[in-house]
Amino acid sequence: MYCHLAIQCVCGQLLSFASLSRLISPFPLSQMFIQGLLTAALALSVSHPAASRASASRKASLIGSATMAANDSAFSSLDEYLGHLASEAALPEGFRIGNCGFEFEPSEAATGTRVKMRLTLIVADKPSSSFAAVFTKNAFCGSPVTVGKRRMRESPTLQALLVNNKVSNVCAAGDGVADSEALCEALATALELPDGAASVLPSSTGVIGWKLPVPEMRAAMPEAVASLQAGSALPAAQGIMTTDRYPKLRAASVCGGRIVGIAKGAGMIEPNMATMLSFLLTDVAVPRAQLQAMLSRAVDVSFNCMSVDADQSTSDTLVCLSSEAKLLCPEGASDEEQAAALAEFESALTSVCEGLAADVARNGEGTTHVIRVQVTGAPSVDLARGVGKAVVNSPLFKTAVAGNDPNVGRLVAAVGSYLGRVAPDLSLDKCTMSLGGRPIFSAGSFDLDNEAEAALSAHMRDALISDDNGASLLYPPHQRCVEVAIDLGVGDKGVTVLGSDLTREYVDINADYRS
Repeated sequence: MYCHLAIQCVCGQLLSFASLSRLISPFPLSQMFIQGLLTAALALSVSHPAASRASASRKASLIGSATMAANDSAFSSLDEYLGHLASEAALPEGFRIGNCGFEFEPSEAATGTRVKMRLTLIVADKPSSSFAAVFTKNAFCGSPVTVGKRRMRESPTLQALLVNNKVSNVCAAGDGVADSEALCEALATALELPDGAASVLPSSTGVIGWKLPVPEMRAAMPEAVASLQAGSALPAAQGIMTTDRYPKLRAASVCGGRIVGIAKGAGMIEPNMATMLSFLLTDVAVPRAQLQAMLSRAVDVSFNCMSVDADQSTSDTLVCLSSEAKLLCPEGASDEEQAAALAEFESALTSVCEGLAADVARNGEGTTHVIRVQVTGAPSVDLARGVGKAVVNSPLFKTAVAGNDPNVGRLVAAVGSYLGRVAPDLSLDKCTMSLGGRPIFSAGSFDLDNEAEAALSAHMRDALISDDNGASLLYPPHQRCVEVAIDLGVGDKGVTVLGSDLTREYVDINADYRS
């Protein structure tokens, strides 16, 4: 049986480590055994007729998924988690990272208010023509987003990313675009970039409506430049944080090189492109047009399938930059080999994005449960995503989860409310739902009793990521989720959406955000 499962993996019938785990969950198999099964699958691909038709991209996907799953470990302290990130954080060849912190007095705040800001620099050793980005679709986007979109339209190369926290430079008094451009010019001068400010892309996150403290940021820039190092991406992951409880970093080895991704974001998370801020660095040279298409597809199945609080940020920016230090594939490679290499790279890129999106949901402001909604049987991916988002964005369902209360009436109400608005004629006669793997709804009615209630509540308690007092932790203790499955029974499309619960801590954080 297990050899047959291994062959299925290579043939593409199973998409990931998680899929394989779910398929054989009735059997008492360890995670190590499952990873071994994936390894056996790759070995069998050499000899089995069906497996031989599997593409190199599928093999890369399996390897990447197994590696990512192995990295999704439980942690008992922040130090243990940071040690794990440090072991994954080696920068791809051709990059340096630096940052610094300083204090300033916002003109919009009460006199005498001093706040801290961090500048983070991500610098390639030379100008790169291999870069891609996606941005928020919020109509009131930040000035750095405006500048970033200009870079994507007009700049043939990119060499540096300039990131600040605390102030988002959105709808601020004065000329926010000019402020961002002035800082890009200052960094280009300090680094002596051959293509000037046009090769610098800015990103800002923080309070909306405040102006950037341009003089103080310029004054701090030499310190940030002096701190540039080519060893680890972890200082950048830490430097871009705002209300994040801990840094988020994912990595993958691919095509003889590396991809390292970092992200920040804990609140105002309802991405319509990416997340608050995320930066993906690679030393593999991927043609710009292909990289942009890959990034857009990766975002669609990762960040765009995640929500913390249904509020789309004005500053969402995701940038992928290559140092072009390594060839995608050897010179003289055939068209088939080049296509396989591109597929392998996209698989790794998507895995990194999926990991970061999950990290953002788990690190949401006040989050004590992650909710994972698997929607199947939908007539379209968009409708499936909408159903999943309706569940993870429902305040009533989110608060029930926070209290470990399996009030599944709120689940059905959220799904029905969404479908009643966007697909009122959709037949739901075959719709079924489950919670924690336990069927709870079919043929228009619930299947519940006292034993079921107790089991569902226990499932929610098992997914808790808070301390004994109910407060969210400064590290991810595990990767478990409150598992919701919805089969609409009217199609063959599906999607998985991640979200978080809604707690008193979330309210406290956002009530005091500017103080």
